[in-house]
Amino acid sequence: MNDSRILSAPMLGLIWFGAAVSLAEILTGTFFAPLGLERGIAAIIVGHAVGGALFFAVSYVSAASGKTAMGVARRSFGRVGSSFFAGANALQLVGWTAIMVFSGAVAAEVLVPALGMAGWAVVIGALIVMWIAVGVRFMSKVQSAAAVLLFLLTIVAGIVVFGVEEPASAVTGEGLSFGAAVELAAAMPLSWLPVAGDYTRQAKRALAGSLSATIAYTIGSCWMFAMGLGCALYAGSDDLAGVLAAAGLGVAGLLIVVLSTVTTTFLDAQSAGQSLEAIHPRLNARICGIVVAVAGTMLACVAPVGDFEGFLYLIGSVFAPLATIVCVNHFALKQDAGDRAVDWPNLALWLAGFVLYRFSLAWDLPCGNTLPVMLALALATYLVARLRT
Repeated sequence: MNDSRILSAPMLGLIWFGAAVSLAEILTGTFFAPLGLERGIAAIIVGHAVGGALFFAVSYVSAASGKTAMGVARRSFGRVGSSFFAGANALQLVGWTAIMVFSGAVAAEVLVPALGMAGWAVVIGALIVMWIAVGVRFMSKVQSAAAVLLFLLTIVAGIVVFGVEEPASAVTGEGLSFGAAVELAAAMPLSWLPVAGDYTRQAKRALAGSLSATIAYTIGSCWMFAMGLGCALYAGSDDLAGVLAAAGLGVAGLLIVVLSTVTTTFLDAQSAGQSLEAIHPRLNARICGIVVAVAGTMLACVAPVGDFEGFLYLIGSVFAPLATIVCVNHFALKQDAGDRAVDWPNLALWLAGFVLYRFSLAWDLPCGNTLPVMLALALATYLVARLRT
């Protein structure tokens, strides 16, 4: 067996459930409050079904080929073309690292104010560096145990949040339509697309590992969105840490905050390191991941990274078209542009998909924008490839 195939399907499921349990996902769920509980839950499920389909496809392509997400992208965009996306992925993951460390530190400060936000940011950043330094082969068991603990703690948190008899007034997201909510829910799994491939490439069994990762992440993410929706509707707050503190769950709340931030952000920083290594093979992925974690921690302390909704849409507009072209190429066309510097037709198709996605954000479609835009791009990619042959 290939030594890189070290992750079983259950282990991948636990890792990706741990990734889904994050404050960013809970906060995003609070934006759905204007829809009410039933329509809000429906939008969460529909959006995650759309985003989860691309999540699975990208995961499977990397799992089947044994290549990182950027290694797979090279077959569709060429050496230099894939390096552009590797750089974009590393840059967005530095941003995500900063967002996650900031969110975790702010929430931890509510529960234990003594360290302050900057102090908690340093603690969380140090734990992320430790996770990366030890490596996925050894930390996977710790990651799995942490995912089980997080699941139990989120059940406790859910009882607290939904245990209120009468709903409070909605607190965020005024005027959010159902279609916009679907798109927001889809954008979260889309933000994980390159990272998903970087980990499922290590799956012992491609299909089982990809399915396990996708199902675990989707269930976990829907639960976190529902937690955020519940905070907004029932607790009248978009601050889960504050809700837990008010309920007397300071220790459990702190564990949720710190563990969820570390287990999620560890994946971001390590994937950024792998993308940087793809740009230049002399770069060491683990060292680059540690640098990204340190940089993200520093940004969390000094930069205004608390508002990330626009950032989430930007990530979707970059990586959803990329994933669509890669998947069409893998499943239908079976072409390999890895020996070229740039595959210009595919790069032009990606740019068209990027522009169409950005333009479509002004539309209000019940199914969201990602599904129709990516279907149109998939068809265009297939037709252009046939014209080229």
